[in-house]
Parts: sequence; structure tokens; C-alpha cells
Amino acid sequence: MRRGAIYLAAILTSGEINAAPAGYFDLQPGVTLESGDTWVAGGNRYRLYGVQSCLRGTPYTDKTGQKRDCGDASLAVFAAYIKDTRPVCAPVAKTAETSYVVCYATVGKDRLDLATMMVTSGYAFAALNAEGLPFHPPYAVAEQSAREQRAGLWQFEDVQHPAILLSRSANERAKKAAK
Repeated sequence: MRRGAIYLAAILTSGEINAAPAGYFDLQPGVTLESGDTWVAGGNRYRLYGVQSCLRGTPYTDKTGQKRDCGDASLAVFAAYIKDTRPVCAPVAKTAETSYVVCYATVGKDRLDLATMMVTSGYAFAALNAEGLPFHPPYAVAEQSAREQRAGLWQFEDVQHPAILLSRSANERAKKAAK
């Protein structure tokens, strides 16, 4: 009987040990990924704060000369990190449509910032504000390191920073509106 009680106590407390800390929530496989930085769960839309994944539909040329979708590459790596590291996230900002979150992943005994992992692996970029400055400067430093090491998508010559593409699109819309 005593062994059974100890076993039951171990089972009941094991869920508490693995649960997200207060103020955080688990990011688990099965959420609907919109991109390599954004997902929907429980009717709510979440986005990693301070990073920008490659835009879906943006091509790059792989080493075999094949055109690939840059956004799909970011999304696949994001999905793998979710599956492999079971991140926990906490909201840091909110708009009417989106909750911006920071997440940490556990790799071995280390807790690592999920956004930093995405950027240093070369599958996400530092998000820039309207003035062209990073929302979170450490991500720009991580991006520069990934670029120098030609990590992930940076190994391909024709990969474009999504901020450049988004800026062009915004400038084109502004020109059309001004006419």
C-alpha cells in the first residue's frame, strides 16, 4: 500500500514539475502555425516578440539550384523547435489581433530564448521598427553572427531580409495612396 501511495504521489507531482511556471503557458505541438514566428491556439493569435521569420512565398535558391520557399523553411524549423524543446511562453505585449510573447525552450539542462535560437540558427531575423531599428537589439547581434557564419538561410546567396521586402511593400502602398 505504501509503495502504491508513493507511486501515486510521484505521478501527481510530475505534472506540476513539468507545467509552465506562473504567468507562462506551454507551446505544444498541435497549434496552427501561420509562419515561422506566429501561431494560433485556442482562438488566440501569438507571435514571438522581436523576430521576423522569412515571408511565405519568398523564394531562395538552394545549393542544387532549386527554388524553395523561404517562409516554409522558417516554419519547418519553428515546428521542429516546438516539437523538440516544448517551449513555455509569456505575453509581453498585445494588440487587438495578436499577443506578442517571449518563449524559452529547455535543451538539456539549459533554458534558451526560443527567438534567439531561431535567429542564431539562421531561420528568423531581428524584427525592425518603422525607423529601421531592431525591437530587441540582442536579436540583431544574433542575426549578424548567423549571417557571418552563413547559418541556415544565410548560406543561400539570394535570401533577402524580410524587413527589406516589407519596407518595399509599405513604400509601394504609400505611393499608391498618395496618387
